[in-house]
Amino acid sequence: QVQLVESGGGLVQPGGSLRLSCAASRSIFSINRMGWYRQAPGKQRELVATITSGGSTNYADSVKGRFIISRDNAKNTAYLQMNSLKPGDTAVYYCNVETFVGDYWGKGTLVTVSA
Repeated sequence: QVQLVESGGGLVQPGGSLRLSCAASRSIFSINRMGWYRQAPGKQRELVATITSGGSTNYADSVKGRFIISRDNAKNTAYLQMNSLKPGDTAVYYCNVETFVGDYWGKGTLVTVSA
């Protein structure tokens, strides 16, 4: 029943990089917007970045210039390239996809930025 699978999380030193992937099942079609959200310990979930079916992107101010969201429609996959990581980026990152008939969430992948 798991239709979104995130991968790529892990432990990285400050200033390092990670690339997250979100693979959506082929049964999920007509994907409009894909996005990444994150939830840090003791904090509310927040939007990180989104990308529409037309390729338009939106980023949280805290990650602008450091993160890049992209998508590969042939693979039904979204990516989040995270550069210049800071300890404040530590969180569970969740993939979200919006379709014409409903929304889907992944179970999350943990990113820890620490020396």
